[in-house]
Amino acid sequence: MPNTVPTISLNDGNSIPQLGFGVFQIEPKDTAEAVATALRADYRHIDTAQMYGNEAEVGQAIRTSGLDRREVFVTSKLSNAFHRPDDARKAFESTLSALKMDYIDLFLIHWPLPTLYDGDFVSTWKTLQEFQRDGRARSVGVSNFQVAHLERLADEAEVVPAVNQIEVHPYFGNEQVRDYGREHNIVTEAWSPIAQGKVLTDPTIVDIAELVGRTPAQVVLRWHVQRGDVVFPKSTTPARIEENFQIFDFTLDDATIERITSLDRGAAGRQGGDPDTFDYLPS
Repeated sequence: MPNTVPTISLNDGNSIPQLGFGVFQIEPKDTAEAVATALRADYRHIDTAQMYGNEAEVGQAIRTSGLDRREVFVTSKLSNAFHRPDDARKAFESTLSALKMDYIDLFLIHWPLPTLYDGDFVSTWKTLQEFQRDGRARSVGVSNFQVAHLERLADEAEVVPAVNQIEVHPYFGNEQVRDYGREHNIVTEAWSPIAQGKVLTDPTIVDIAELVGRTPAQVVLRWHVQRGDVVFPKSTTPARIEENFQIFDFTLDDATIERITSLDRGAAGRQGGDPDTFDYLPS
């Protein structure tokens, strides 16, 4: 089986590479080199965000890579500080300016923030639709949206998000939200795919890795892709970046997939914020 990255079709007619490279918590000074390393390893999907503070460095790495812009799928996300429509418009322009690009492949609302902005994330979502209509965002979606948030968009807006980027890993399967996405043709993207490294020493994961002759990280990332989710591991270590890419030349059988899925701890396994209460605003 060739080690090539599959693409997943989105509900708007576009497609997205199933494996990407994430730059969350990579310092700006280290981002350009990390992204350059990922591009040399054949990653063609980079995931950043306004709140990560490294969009400019992502754009720099892509420009200096020698790759055609159309070969690289780029995602960014709206800062929690800019949910009001006029603020969102200015922020989106700042993203394109930082990246030095005239369009972005995917732009997301980073968090729903239901306890802020009078609970109004619908007007924010409708603003993102403007960016898609004018071609500056090829696709638009959301991140960290719960089922209730998605249902509200379905009731009050015409466009269904192309993706929902949520926390998913063996300790927190987030199955209710994933199921909703599957039923409504919203692709799930899994952030924190290895639970910030916590699952890599889990005895079950270690045992499976030994059985299939792969690393624990490769096993967990393979579990994600076989379940149909988009995943974008993060690393600044060249060997690890390369290792994380090598997950398309083996498969896990159904029983092994279920062993990993059964590690789910429910809400106790969550590593990040609860989207129903998360209210962080960057200063």
